[in-house]
Amino acid sequence: MMLKTGRTRSNTKSVAMAVLAAAMLALGACADPGTTAAMSSSAPTLARERIAEILATPDRSAADRTNDIRRKPDQMLAFIGVRPGTVALDLSAAGGYTTELLARAVGPNGRAYGQSAPPRDPNSPPRPAVAPKGNANPTAPSAAQPTTPPAAPAVRRTSAQALAERATKPTTANIAAVVRPFEDPVPPELAAGRIDLVTLIFNYHDLGHMDVDRDRMNKAVFAALKSGGHYVIADHAGRPGTGISESGTLHRIEEAFLRREVESIGFKLADQGNFLRNPSDPRDKNTPDPPQPKDQFVLKFVKP
Repeated sequence: MMLKTGRTRSNTKSVAMAVLAAAMLALGACADPGTTAAMSSSAPTLARERIAEILATPDRSAADRTNDIRRKPDQMLAFIGVRPGTVALDLSAAGGYTTELLARAVGPNGRAYGQSAPPRDPNSPPRPAVAPKGNANPTAPSAAQPTTPPAAPAVRRTSAQALAERATKPTTANIAAVVRPFEDPVPPELAAGRIDLVTLIFNYHDLGHMDVDRDRMNKAVFAALKSGGHYVIADHAGRPGTGISESGTLHRIEEAFLRREVESIGFKLADQGNFLRNPSDPRDKNTPDPPQPKDQFVLKFVKP
């Protein structure tokens, strides 16, 4: 009898464990995307060998490979610290160079959203060359201005069209185009706290002469990021005291000014990348004279 009782208890315990395991599997299947994505935060960041493989992928375009020379994507991806399986939002995605790199880095279990603003009304007045607000110190000496008017822009694809084309590749089918204003850039399906990473590469300065409400945009980014999520911004460095006033002429922004704006929302500076710096750039023209790389900074902020 004692042996029979022991077997019965053992069988009962086995059945209970099986039921518990089934329940856990069921719960995992029903977990919402936010919970699943949160698990990716424990994944290791990409090794440099994996980044090299991504950049060497045969289906990357010739134009992107040319951009690699000046944009140093191997160091940028390593600095960002992209993890497989995460959700990334690339603000002001333009042609999608950065969006595609993020899509390849997060892999098939992740998602890369590329945001662009709705097209402007062709009948609207041209944007001002000088930022209407936001200059930290208007007493800074003015920089050299263009002597000839810029040529009319050529007709080209919209950002959404460029991203849709990139998404046709089997390795980057996880790209999604988002057409939303900068002040409200997060897709509805990404509820508060569901994004792991937001990037804004070389276009924050443009928000000045476009008269974008940058505080509102940064607050939207802050709300969308998970706790511990990163906001990475790279831009062309302006001279001290110029704030964002030369955004439409020299396409530059003062680094300290940008940092103050972002930190005022609640972000904390986590890291600074110096791999695109050029201290020899006088920063007083759009294209440095004598010809040389622009001085560019990369800042990584974290949501506490």
